[in-house]
Amino acid sequence: MAIQRMDNIGIVVEDMDAAIAFFVELGMELEGRTEIEGPVADQCTGLDGVHCDIAMLRTPDGHSRLELSRYRTPKATADTPRNRPHNILGTHRVMYAVDDLKSTLTRLRPHGAELLGDIANFENTYLLCYVRGPEGIIIGLAEQLG
Repeated sequence: MAIQRMDNIGIVVEDMDAAIAFFVELGMELEGRTEIEGPVADQCTGLDGVHCDIAMLRTPDGHSRLELSRYRTPKATADTPRNRPHNILGTHRVMYAVDDLKSTLTRLRPHGAELLGDIANFENTYLLCYVRGPEGIIIGLAEQLG
């Protein structure tokens, strides 16, 4: 049987409020926040003593979701630097279609957004760029031209 859909993408963060503000400024809508803990959380994650804050955000069209998680226990760990380059195995990136890439960048900069390279023009069809946001999260932005 084939999968039904991709339900969400999850990202672990330390500063939940900063991450939420970044993605809300991008245009996502906060669906809600909650806490998760107990045997089911432990069993699902393979960790002991999970106590986690969760925020669920959705795209304006309602088709895609992003789950932000902040672990109270056990504390989140990092085995690589936050500002790692994009070509490290397992590196995540979430791509967003936007209607005005430069305006989106302007709005995101006060929330810590930094271009990884530059804005690229792909065959006069798309403007593309990668942006590093809070927690070292990398997002892609794509504006369709014409």
